[in-house]
Amino acid sequence: MKLSTKELVICSIFASLTAILAQISIPIPFTTVPLTMQMFSVMICGILLGPRLGFLSQVIYLSLGLIGIPVFSQMGGGIGVLVGPTGGFLISFPIVSYIVGYFFEKYKNNILLLLSMLIALFISYIIGTFQFSLIAGVSFFKGLLTCVVPFLIVDFIKVGLAYILGKCIRKRINFKNI
Repeated sequence: MKLSTKELVICSIFASLTAILAQISIPIPFTTVPLTMQMFSVMICGILLGPRLGFLSQVIYLSLGLIGIPVFSQMGGGIGVLVGPTGGFLISFPIVSYIVGYFFEKYKNNILLLLSMLIALFISYIIGTFQFSLIAGVSFFKGLLTCVVPFLIVDFIKVGLAYILGKCIRKRINFKNI
């Protein structure tokens, strides 16, 4: 994958957006998973950058965290976060951004676009819950109750906000032509 300097800079800026929104983190008392704005950012990256650059922006974000830069929620960083209980959610970010970007690039049907965002969210839930269940030594169902159920309503709101904001920005700015 050959990248121009411009594309790399844009991806880095959007990786920074994810890092900044990760710091909007609210610990939830009954779960180890904090409430963050990361998924909102991940979806915005896909909507605005498309599948290729959206994916890359999240790979950059994960790479920064992997080498220890505190870009994850609650100023976390390092491999321990990625292999920890909630690391699966982080690992899903490039996939989520790619799926959302792919659908926004190929289709115009609003229902299909929202559905693609929900499918991407559920893929993140599956990957994240699977890793949580393995690390925590609990059943997948118990993992869902801990990692997903408390966040469903808020995550649906984030999907809706990302959809509305992403569509508005996309009408005004084409990040591929900057």
